[in-house]
Amino acid sequence: NSGPMGGGGGGGGVNSHHHYNSVGGVATSAASTSLGMRPPGGQDPLETHVYHDEEDEDDEDDEDDDDEDEDSSEISASDEDGSWIAWFCGLRGNEFFCEVDEDYIQDDFNLTGLNGLVPYYDYALDMVLDVEMPMEDTLTEEQQEIVESAAEMLYGLIHARYIVTNRGMHAMYEKYRSASFGRCPHVFCQGQPVLPVGLSDLPRNYTVNVFCPRCHGLFFPKSTRQANIDGAYFGTTFPHLYLMNHPDMIPVRPSQQYVPRVYGFKIHQSSLYFRNHEEDPDNRNRRVGRSRQGGGRR
Repeated sequence: NSGPMGGGGGGGGVNSHHHYNSVGGVATSAASTSLGMRPPGGQDPLETHVYHDEEDEDDEDDEDDDDEDEDSSEISASDEDGSWIAWFCGLRGNEFFCEVDEDYIQDDFNLTGLNGLVPYYDYALDMVLDVEMPMEDTLTEEQQEIVESAAEMLYGLIHARYIVTNRGMHAMYEKYRSASFGRCPHVFCQGQPVLPVGLSDLPRNYTVNVFCPRCHGLFFPKSTRQANIDGAYFGTTFPHLYLMNHPDMIPVRPSQQYVPRVYGFKIHQSSLYFRNHEEDPDNRNRRVGRSRQGGGRR
């Protein structure tokens, strides 16, 4: 048996909070890169030109990789008396996650089917809920590592279900309002806050992306730590159901569209420049039809 999110750190009791530091690297980038998920690609350089002052912490992620263990130690030390959920959501790189109510996790109906996806399911659930492990169930160091990574996976899959409930949407609203998920890099979206989304509801397929409600574009998160989170922990439904339930929050689509020019002249559609950007034939025919109808009215 191998952990779905990669090995954690050293051993330690399941319920002891000091072992959280041993999983710190696993909960952020190190764990997810072992999944074989599609890695993040290049970012649009324009995204650094707008609202960069609000993204300073993310901009420093790449430069501070060497300090990851130290950061995790500080977080662990400060949260020694806190819950596992609070510790996990407080890890650097896990800002996309909200805290799932424990009563939601304790309802078996909400966890239907997850025991077949998560190894050491019962141990992982006990870890998430801070349940003491019986002395006779002592695990080996290798098993402990699997349980630690399994707990992260279990929480992520529960999280994907929780955020499509009313309580979950309210928790994510606070993050959306403060642009905790980042902003759209498109110039004409003018810094529109984005929402997290996955390309699959099954784990270990794709990393998380962000969806822009204004242009409906899909992008990689700006932070490399966040870009390594499994997309299944947010699911394919959340941003769209959220906007359907809050239509007043749907922004107006950008009225401007970028037009490429050479020496001030528009490039003709017949140019080889557009060779790989030809419109769908059906859309082109509809556009031509509307143009002819307009010409007839004139």
